[in-house]
Amino acid sequence: MTNENESVQSIVLGDVEVIRVVEWHKPFAPTSGMFPGATADVWKDNEHWLAPDHWEPDSDWAVIALQTWVLRSGGRTVLVDTGAGNGRERPGMPPFHHCQDDFLGLLARADVRPQDVDVVVNTHLHVDHVGWNTVDADGQWVPTFPHAQYLIPAADDFHYGPDNAYGNGLQEVDRLIYEDSVAPIHQAGQAVLWDGLHRIDEHLTLESAPGHTPGSSVLRLASGSDRAVFVGDLLHSPVQILQPCCNSNACLAPEQAVASRRRILGRAADERELLVPAHFGGAGAVEVRREGGGFTLGPWATAGPK
Repeated sequence: MTNENESVQSIVLGDVEVIRVVEWHKPFAPTSGMFPGATADVWKDNEHWLAPDHWEPDSDWAVIALQTWVLRSGGRTVLVDTGAGNGRERPGMPPFHHCQDDFLGLLARADVRPQDVDVVVNTHLHVDHVGWNTVDADGQWVPTFPHAQYLIPAADDFHYGPDNAYGNGLQEVDRLIYEDSVAPIHQAGQAVLWDGLHRIDEHLTLESAPGHTPGSSVLRLASGSDRAVFVGDLLHSPVQILQPCCNSNACLAPEQAVASRRRILGRAADERELLVPAHFGGAGAVEVRREGGGFTLGPWATAGPK
């Protein structure tokens, strides 16, 4: 559903350029399975704006984007999440198993070369957020961005890493993800583990927002009068703005995920932060407003081709 002109877009917030790099945008999973807590009415009542960017009514499938956000801040290039990666063994995960996407070509269109990336942020360690951390070099996984510092939530690194037996035996694929996309970063000496708060520069700050995973995090941007918050998988669909008690089926600690979602949505509404989730289609980012005891959507972001 993504055409070439939509694959790389740019917007400027204060002194920070934000570039959106979209690998794909398509129907992903049935809404009943992906968002088991969402009511059927919320989709139907909002079909006029959910379709086609966020929902496919005929199949009742959620539509999501696989994308990375590139921030040019303080003279440095920062990547927020790195997609699914190519050539990976991902049993039981058809959308990500043996992927072959032109992610590096899309980065090149955004004038980003791997050697010029200074910081990589993994908001959490799920399959579609760490894949391009590494590339295959003659049968060995090595960092894609050779000069970058990789910021990895310490709680996720422990949970999915060997110290906790790769996610406490949740899935075999968790071990594969860690071994090909995270462990090589440690081996190269490029991993920086953090917890709580971590300031990247004068404009960018990481903050823990656990629940989806133990180390799930958000990245706050404040520059001049502009504010934004990159929320990773705190939300997969705009429906979760309308019904923040609705988790995705991948949230490991549901009650904690709801609490983090409500907290971040409330602050975004009160401080006029542009909400930038990892997987929203359409414009990709939206303002949030309080309405009654809940939330509603404000204006969508306006970005142009890079």
